[in-house]
Amino acid sequence: MGLLKIDKINTGYGKKPVVFNISMTVNPGEIVSFIGPNGAGKSTILKAVSGILPLWNGDILFNGTSIKKNSTAQNIQMGLTFCPQGNRVFDEMTVMENLELGGFNLPKKLLKERIEIILQTFPALKSRLKETAGNLSGGEQQMLALSRALIPPTKLLLLDEPSLGLAPNLLGNVFKKLVEINNELELSMLIVEQKVLEVLDISDRVYSIKLGRVAFEGRPEELKGNKQKIKELFL
Repeated sequence: MGLLKIDKINTGYGKKPVVFNISMTVNPGEIVSFIGPNGAGKSTILKAVSGILPLWNGDILFNGTSIKKNSTAQNIQMGLTFCPQGNRVFDEMTVMENLELGGFNLPKKLLKERIEIILQTFPALKSRLKETAGNLSGGEQQMLALSRALIPPTKLLLLDEPSLGLAPNLLGNVFKKLVEINNELELSMLIVEQKVLEVLDISDRVYSIKLGRVAFEGRPEELKGNKQKIKELFL
């Protein structure tokens, strides 16, 4: 059984349907990516999985347990966390305060332990703990957002366009860091990303979402070097 199983879900915003009969899985230790055009429903799926957006139909199983009625807070307690689009940090708070906010509901001892573990993965933040997050570069803010999402003990990390807004010279660092997190913290990832070639390089499996439906499911190798196929998935 997969760590995450999405079973024929339908959802949307207000009365507008966006996602239609989507099914997919994420297995333990996997990096799975969603690609496809803007507005296809990729981020909507992440919001449904995280508990931000209610399901209309279908089910979502996490470790074999249905979470379709869970709140976001309940999902975090189960080990499912969400890092939304953009450098979502609290600019006027310090780096340490941002990290502490990520584990606000943890016992103090566990919070301290988790921060120490995460700072081993993100050593560049160690010397910046007292600085306000707004003074960090775009790449550093992305690292802080990732770090904060990982403060609760995590089994599955949902990432919505981690490369968004980053300078081209920083893209490689971000995807390299995602692989390090996957290996060092032994967690799975479900990533929505527009940088197709970069995310294919780090993914175990890939789904293409088009008009709210699965248009492709397979291994990255099936798409790498096939520019025509990738073009079709985005048109």
